[in-house]
Amino acid sequence: MPRTTALALQERPLRSLADILDKLESSARNESVSLGGALDEIGMRSYAPLLLVPSMILVSPLSGIPGLPTIGASLIVLISAQKLMGRDHVWLPDWLKRRQIKGHRLKSAVNWLRRPAGWIDARTHQRLPMFVNSASNILTLLVIISICLVIPFLEILPMVTSLFATAISFFAIGLLARDGLFTLIGYIWVGGAGYAIWRLMT
Repeated sequence: MPRTTALALQERPLRSLADILDKLESSARNESVSLGGALDEIGMRSYAPLLLVPSMILVSPLSGIPGLPTIGASLIVLISAQKLMGRDHVWLPDWLKRRQIKGHRLKSAVNWLRRPAGWIDARTHQRLPMFVNSASNILTLLVIISICLVIPFLEILPMVTSLFATAISFFAIGLLARDGLFTLIGYIWVGGAGYAIWRLMT
């Protein structure tokens, strides 16, 4: 393949969940996959896909791995905060980039996510722009950060962390596809999850 064609394919913006899963599956060919290596496959300038990766992983069965919800939440906070700061690419500390996961586990998670991702991709398009304009996106990122600050305290309840990670995934899909409906669903989901937890604790 000519070098210019290869570069064009490498720099093609990720427009769907399927694109993101393809990139993750590519990195999962190794025995162990570092977080930094997986994110490099996505592209460190692509904020919405970078938010989707850890949130989708926390929705998958991988959320049951001890410590992974806290690592994922820390990553999402760092990405969201840098997006709010207006940085043109994401910086991550070395200790976080060195965190590893078994390639076969990541591949299994990708396969598990394929069907829901395909269903969502078929239903996303630009709509409800009031939920994905600049001001709304700032609020969305602040809500994402707030959710992530709670996740480490709920890590002993994997299903609960997956509930909140699902909300973050909806928000990230809204940002990626400029689809305000998914952002709205994210807010409704957060409200429902918060109410469910409140009912469990009272």
